[in-house]
Amino acid sequence: MRRRTWLGLAITVIAVAQQGHPLTGTWSGDWGPSATERHQITLVMNWDGKNVTGLINPGPDSMPLTSVFVDVTNWTVRIEAETKDTMHISAEGKLQDLGSYHRFITGTWKQGAVTGDFKITRD
Repeated sequence: MRRRTWLGLAITVIAVAQQGHPLTGTWSGDWGPSATERHQITLVMNWDGKNVTGLINPGPDSMPLTSVFVDVTNWTVRIEAETKDTMHISAEGKLQDLGSYHRFITGTWKQGAVTGDFKITRD
C-alpha cells in the first residue's frame, strides 16, 4: 500500500513538472470597466529560462509584452505592454488554482486612462 502511495505521488509530481513555468501557454478571457463593457483578450506567454515573453492578441494587431513580473511569494503577476498607438497597458493580478492546468489570473487592467478588472484562464 505504501509503495502505491509513493508511486502515485511521484507520477503527480512528474505530471506537474511537465507543465513548465506557471505562465507558459495561451490565456484567454476579457477585461473591462464594467460588467456590460468587456473586451476579449488573448495572451500567449513563454518562459525562455530567464524571462517571460509574449504577445497580447496574436495576429496583425498583436502587442508584444514589454514586461512580465511574477512574485512567487504570493503569486501576483504584473504584465505591461504598449499598443501600436503607444497607449500603455498594465495588468496586475493574482495567479489562482496553481495546481490546475486551467489556472487563471484575476485582477486590475489599465489601458490608457481606462481602468477595469480582468480574468484570463490558461487554455
